[in-house]
Amino acid sequence: MKVKLIQADIRWGDPEANRAAFGQRIAGLDAADLIVLPEMFTTGFCTSPRGVAEPAGGPTLEWMRRMAREKDAAIAGSVAVEEGGRFYNRFYFVRPDGTFEQYDKHHLFTYGGEHREYTGGDRRVVAGFRGWRILMMICYDVRFPVWARNRGDYDLILCVASWPAPRAAAWDALLRARAIENVCYVAGVNRVGDDPACQYAGGTVLYDFVGSPLAEARPGVEETIGGRIDRAALDAFRTKFPALGDADPFTLTERYDK
Repeated sequence: MKVKLIQADIRWGDPEANRAAFGQRIAGLDAADLIVLPEMFTTGFCTSPRGVAEPAGGPTLEWMRRMAREKDAAIAGSVAVEEGGRFYNRFYFVRPDGTFEQYDKHHLFTYGGEHREYTGGDRRVVAGFRGWRILMMICYDVRFPVWARNRGDYDLILCVASWPAPRAAAWDALLRARAIENVCYVAGVNRVGDDPACQYAGGTVLYDFVGSPLAEARPGVEETIGGRIDRAALDAFRTKFPALGDADPFTLTERYDK
């Protein structure tokens, strides 16, 4: 499967401008199966979503459906959404036929105040697409290995982020660790540029199942990178090196009382 990861700046609080800018980038891509955008790619990482968040099923989801249909590729990225009087940092994975999966960020970033306005999701989501099982994660989620633990149910992690420049080394180390310990591919997509609170250095990368980079974006610049992930190679390595079968048994309770 051919993957494209878009590392770009985001215009603060301007969904129309950001959809237009990402639309131009997507339109210029050659053939791909999966195109991944950063966290909150229409607004920037906005911890005060009132007046900025869009309704569930709103214009960005429709835009993603159109882009996916036109490119015959899945489009993935997160958006600030309001539903039922609550706000969610919602990751959409949209297929070319218009069907989609959605994952609401589980680990809200307390240090940045995300927990004050947003409601955390209570379930892990694995999207199926073209023979791949894809775990959806958002930014801070990558710090929590239990949530990412491979229970034999996925082959690729997608982690979209607005990860600040001062913690860039942690971002890279955590992505690599998730790839190695879960014997899976990992695609991490981070933004560049500035917002009112932070500076972002990128660090967008595609790792294989032993933690070797298949593609890496240059720090601090807008850039689209791509790589091909190989299901046969992954299956062969998992058979040869069956670490997942030796993992400690555990139960993860995903639903809980708020």
